[in-house]
Amino acid sequence: MFAPWRMEYLVGEKQDGCVFCKCSIRCDDYIVFEGKTCFVMLNRYPYVGGHLMIIPQRHLGGIEELTSEERMEIFALMDKALKVLKEAMNPHGFNIGMNLGKAAGAGIAEHVHVHIIPRWDGDTNFMSVVGNVRVIPEDLATTAAKLAPLFKKHHQEV
Repeated sequence: MFAPWRMEYLVGEKQDGCVFCKCSIRCDDYIVFEGKTCFVMLNRYPYVGGHLMIIPQRHLGGIEELTSEERMEIFALMDKALKVLKEAMNPHGFNIGMNLGKAAGAGIAEHVHVHIIPRWDGDTNFMSVVGNVRVIPEDLATTAAKLAPLFKKHHQEV
């Protein structure tokens, strides 16, 4: 199994700042759509291919801090993300959720975000079950190049 991108995460120096904030250490390489108050980004360490996150532009730690406009855009982008993923990857279902706080499994608890995870019948293979390993058959840059134009296409339809 070869996952060279993972080593940087495991042993690399951890930078101070927020990986989701434009004014901090955010990497725009995997952003597939930028809305008015929120954006859609591929998860750099995905559970499966196409794992997206919807993230408010503002740095905030809880859903109770979202404005009405941010809440509405999160749901609009969720709808758009489902359409894009269905068109690009033909999943059989989706997991959509938020992990609020470290105790709930949030890897980045200080900046609220929503996960959208495409699922396929039988995608929980022996690697995930036995070795706590995920097999992602497509690199993130290829997935981003596939999804970004579809977000633009579906944005024009609104």
